[in-house]
Amino acid sequence: MSESKPPSRRGFASLNAEQRRAISSLGGKAAHERGTAHRFSGDAARSAGRKGGRKISADRVHMSEIGKKGGLNQKTKLRANATSAADSTNSDEAAE
Repeated sequence: MSESKPPSRRGFASLNAEQRRAISSLGGKAAHERGTAHRFSGDAARSAGRKGGRKISADRVHMSEIGKKGGLNQKTKLRANATSAADSTNSDEAAE
């Protein structure tokens, strides 16, 4: 069998971060000069956010999963705080 080679880095991917940023900046400036760049007004941004929120909220399974993650995270934080509070109380008593 032949050895697999890593994919070659060509084009934009071969540039370092500074070079990519410079080229991207030029593209953005050119779009603004031509008048083809899109700018959200506050109302348009709010409307888009609402639309996305409605779409994601309609997926009940997804909402359930992220709710469980948030609850587990909260539970972990509460336990950690309770443990650290108990440890500090015990160390205060031991110091006396």
